[in-house]
Amino acid sequence: MSQMPTKKDILAWISAHPTLTAKRDIAKAFHIKGAARIDLKRLLKELEEEGHLPKRKNAYRDSDKLPPVGVLRVDSLTADGDVLAKPLEWQGEGVEPVVLFIPRKSDPALGVGERILAKLSAVTGEAHHYEARLIRRIGSNPQRILGVFRKGSEGGRVLPIDKGSDREWQVESGATGGAKDGELVEAEQAGPKGRMGLPRARIVERLGDPSAPKAVSLIAIHQHGIPNSFSDAVIAAADAMKPAGLKGRTDLRDMPLITIDPSDARDHDDACFAHADDAPDNVGGHIVWVAIADVAHYVTAGSALDKEARLRGNSSYFPDRVVPMLPDRLSGDLCSLHEGVPRACLAVRMQLDAEGTKISHRFERGLMRSAASLTYQEVQAAVDGTPNDKCAPLLEAVIAPLYAAYGALVTARDQRQPLNLDLPERKVILGEDGVVQSVNFSERLDAHRLIEEFMVLANVAAAETLIAKKQPLLFRVHEEPSVEKMESLRATAQSAGFNMAKGQVLKTAHLNRLLDQAAGTDEAELINISTLRSMTQAYYSPVNFGHFGLALGCYAHFTSPIRRYADLVVHRALISAHGWGADGLSPEQIDLLEQTGQQISTTERRSMMAERDTTDRYLAAYLSERMGSEFSGRISGIARFGVFVRLDDSGADGLIPIRSLGREFFHFDAETTTLTGSDTGLIIGIGQPVTVRLVEAAPVTGGIGLELLTLRDKALPQGPPRGRGRPPKRKLVKAKRKSDKTKRKVARQRSS
Repeated sequence: MSQMPTKKDILAWISAHPTLTAKRDIAKAFHIKGAARIDLKRLLKELEEEGHLPKRKNAYRDSDKLPPVGVLRVDSLTADGDVLAKPLEWQGEGVEPVVLFIPRKSDPALGVGERILAKLSAVTGEAHHYEARLIRRIGSNPQRILGVFRKGSEGGRVLPIDKGSDREWQVESGATGGAKDGELVEAEQAGPKGRMGLPRARIVERLGDPSAPKAVSLIAIHQHGIPNSFSDAVIAAADAMKPAGLKGRTDLRDMPLITIDPSDARDHDDACFAHADDAPDNVGGHIVWVAIADVAHYVTAGSALDKEARLRGNSSYFPDRVVPMLPDRLSGDLCSLHEGVPRACLAVRMQLDAEGTKISHRFERGLMRSAASLTYQEVQAAVDGTPNDKCAPLLEAVIAPLYAAYGALVTARDQRQPLNLDLPERKVILGEDGVVQSVNFSERLDAHRLIEEFMVLANVAAAETLIAKKQPLLFRVHEEPSVEKMESLRATAQSAGFNMAKGQVLKTAHLNRLLDQAAGTDEAELINISTLRSMTQAYYSPVNFGHFGLALGCYAHFTSPIRRYADLVVHRALISAHGWGADGLSPEQIDLLEQTGQQISTTERRSMMAERDTTDRYLAAYLSERMGSEFSGRISGIARFGVFVRLDDSGADGLIPIRSLGREFFHFDAETTTLTGSDTGLIIGIGQPVTVRLVEAAPVTGGIGLELLTLRDKALPQGPPRGRGRPPKRKLVKAKRKSDKTKRKVARQRSS
């Protein structure tokens, strides 16, 4: 029999293996078998009674755990110059952990007693328990400046790139951070602004060449006018917040809710849990819980935080950074559903039948504690038979029931027939130096779809509840396409050899049948892109016009209040509708709902454009080192001035100028979105496979220039030499005559 471990040995094991904390896991680790398990049980019981371990069913977890973002107080400076800190809000029952602050070169010096907001990571085998990286000092919110550094005899100056800002900032010789003349830099205010002379700044980050990849997102942020810093009042309001308590809330802390997010998630605002319904009249049914961070508790209507959040409308996400709607103290700490930490939430309990139809639902204002923070890849791997140490203990009791409920929702989804577009999403991967390492297409797993279906279900429940209670709210509206756009899509489909019904009330099921016809063919991308372009843009409105794309009669955003203001409005509406407190939707906000909807619809489009521009610039920078290379792709757009091509391996979009297309004139047909050669009769249309050569890539603008080599694996036919200016009139007439036959030719060419 192996020797019984000491209490210290057990605590060390639990600290090093937080996901293997069941009694059987501990027994296996120390090779304890048979009757010796009784002694192990006694030791665990003593540790529990001594306050070292809280017992959760058959698992023992370390209660002394800090969230990944938290407020610290600088406690002492060691003889070696190390800065030690302690958590300001300690909730554990054991010894308060020691935190070692790890400074960067650009971090300011910290004094004893100062408070900081920091990112925390646990360590083992050291005298300290955590290491911290500075986010910012509490109570300190220096203005940030993005500009070009101009070196002088003593230091230099920063010329901001903000539009309308002509005020330079002086940089002392000791505050340049080694910046070179002409470099793009990020600086922060150094000391108070004086009435006389230039304001002073110190450089905190060198971004190098203004066209370098690391500068791309910052330039887009400033070009599109996205607010990138919080006022002192907003920061002070966030810093003053304390964690919500249990008073007036349902205690959900024992429910094993888990978060499932991307591996690079910056916040966790939704958690879920499911189990089989034991109601005798619902055989095979499911109970699904979705819990969402209670941001409304911290961001009350009319406050400085609320005004700033409404101004921003949403968070903006870029490959190398995020511009949050709320300060880090809220978005990364108090409102983020971190593993093992009590957090305020709004939760909805939904009862489903065996076919995934929602029978009933109810909302609660609660206090939860996430059982685990998992990634999509971890969860999918666990379901596929290779669970890691973190997922293995949760597989049977937590993860499997989630997938069972999801299976039922898939049945209901197939019955509902939401629009089923197949358009892969690009993901730019950056190295630590900000240079693009690779461009991938995001992997679509059942774990992604599971969370999507749960969130859609919760959003529908929120809208239905508020409608039933006659409570004003903001709907997420997606109106059906116009008749003109549907006629254009129908013409495109017919020219590609597909059928699309006419003369009936349009439903997403009709469009899905068209997409199914095209699936697996050379025209799949053409039909998917054309269908997407025929759609109207979704927006926020206090008037319900339904959601066409999701095939839903009512829909409201409820599940992401950390990053979307619309969800915060819906949370407040639910609080008012249930009488849960004074932090609901105020009369003033109700009067402004239409204006708010317009405002946040605009900020959403602004963020989308900035994110798209940033991606384009990163892709151009990535491809700039492959000049002259050949790529395969498909035509994604046709215009009078040229042909747009989407490259297969990166998803980058480039332009082939029409002047470079062979040696003949091309006639543009807007109805069929094609170009037709006036001499050869060659038809160029969306979706056709091409081979191109990269001839230009401009990181500053994001522009990519291409040269067409082959169309449908054939070299371009050459017409007679092109003259200057417009083609002879007879050729225009000839091309016009040919346009009447274009539809038949398009069908014949595309089906070949």
